[in-house]
Amino acid sequence: MPGGRLTQQERRQIAQGLADDLAYAEIARRLDRPTSTVTREVMRNGGPTAYRADLAHRATERRARRRAQAAPRPAEAPPPAHGRDAEAVRAYEETFTTVLMASGMPRMTARVLACLTLADSGSLTASELVRRLQVSPASVSKAAAFLESQGLIRRERGEGRRERYVVDDDVWYQSMMASARSLAGLIETARQGVGVLGPATPAGTRMENIARFLDFVYESTVRAAEQAREVLHTKAEPVAEEAPPAAR
Repeated sequence: MPGGRLTQQERRQIAQGLADDLAYAEIARRLDRPTSTVTREVMRNGGPTAYRADLAHRATERRARRRAQAAPRPAEAPPPAHGRDAEAVRAYEETFTTVLMASGMPRMTARVLACLTLADSGSLTASELVRRLQVSPASVSKAAAFLESQGLIRRERGEGRRERYVVDDDVWYQSMMASARSLAGLIETARQGVGVLGPATPAGTRMENIARFLDFVYESTVRAAEQAREVLHTKAEPVAEEAPPAAR
């Protein structure tokens, strides 16, 4: 399986695959690349409907030049914790970011949320996020403000005057409940449509069916989230360190 960066020809093959409505996995198979590589490439360059091979290639070259110009000093890189493979963690963080983007989250917002979620502490200062993500303070501030407005993170006072951004264990429960509340609004609107269009008409029947379907999904989501909420608060089991071998 080839490695390294995608070539311009490969990006054109990705664009053709998207135009042919192929799944990411099929495009990746034809390129002999991991599916995650194709997914990340498309999502960071406009998504499946706006992806353009030449624009994506030029954007990648620009990003590479910026990274080279702003390469971090080795001392600034956080040391790997718990014996983890630092490169594997970075690759997984990129994959997690791509999944968040696929759900509709802007790239920088997804990167900040992924970074916070994958930190063992679940919290980082703005300067730590800037250093880890190698972006401007303004980019972090804007992304964090959006996440805070959605209830996905919160701020707390750290040492001195520094504030920390925190992702709580309960954040995914709150996110599911927020989604459920948005469904409740759709259900109410659909039922209003039934009254306007007439319950015995084809359009009115369609709106009633939509309302019933969404009502079932809403109740199921709320019930499942409430039942599974405690799972989010399960703590990691302490790992016992191996005793050193006895001296012979």
